[in-house]
Amino acid sequence: MIDATPSGTAAKIDAGIDLAQVAARSRGYWRTVWLRLRRDKVTIFFGLLLALVFLSAAFAPWLAPGDPYATSMIRRLKPIGFPNHLLGTDELGRDMLTRLLYGGRLSLFMGITPVVSALFLGGLLGLLAGFLGGRVNMLIMRTMDVFYAFPSVLLAIAISGALGAGVVNAIVSLTVIFVPPIARIAESVTTQVRNLDYVDAARASGAGSLTIIRVHILSNVLGPVFIYATGLISVSIILASGLSFLGLGTEPPEPEWGLMLNTLRQSIYVNPYVAALPGVMIFVTSLSFNLLSDGLRSAMDVRL
Repeated sequence: MIDATPSGTAAKIDAGIDLAQVAARSRGYWRTVWLRLRRDKVTIFFGLLLALVFLSAAFAPWLAPGDPYATSMIRRLKPIGFPNHLLGTDELGRDMLTRLLYGGRLSLFMGITPVVSALFLGGLLGLLAGFLGGRVNMLIMRTMDVFYAFPSVLLAIAISGALGAGVVNAIVSLTVIFVPPIARIAESVTTQVRNLDYVDAARASGAGSLTIIRVHILSNVLGPVFIYATGLISVSIILASGLSFLGLGTEPPEPEWGLMLNTLRQSIYVNPYVAALPGVMIFVTSLSFNLLSDGLRSAMDVRL
């Protein structure tokens, strides 16, 4: 059989394949993650939506059309599209658009702060438990298991009720319920990594425990823990809003989405669209964090 392909063309094809393989191998991990995210239109869309929520909350003093605390019994419970009140007014005549923008500040703060605090505490505890093992692992993880005996919602309500209403107490209660699951993830990953060959080689070469944790283990633990914590933010926003709705979080007259739902619940039959606006913001923000977490998990999965 006669080869119809010219030898020069075949050489170019082989060279092109070799260059493509070299480029793929030389491409960094985070560059690969970014390229995967760019192809995920759903993640990009909800990431931009979250950025819009953050920017609107950050620039609320410049974007808001009025004072979030200014009341007027004359303008109370005005519908959406009322003159000078694009999203209507609440039960005390306060502009809803203004309170939604300012409410995003407190809602995001109460949703993100507990997760960040739990990420540090739970990650540290899980790292120590997984790396040291033995009695330290037993003590830390069995203590974490105690918190799993209680439903997270009821535990948060119980802690907030014992500490009293307030933003700080709500953040403390949410931090407590988020530490155990993050510690479990960190402990599981650390236990798997510490028995790998390159960790044993680093230990045999004389590397100390801190060096092994910083160079070989921490980089493997941060990815799964960070992705899991990103998904917890949506749960944290819902729980924080729920505590405020029950009177265990933010106190009036502060603008916060959960508290706004509480104060507007009596108006749902009179002006349902205005009363539903805080719930819509909670739903959209929580859904965006949840889908962003799923996108990050897919993009950072090295098996794909």
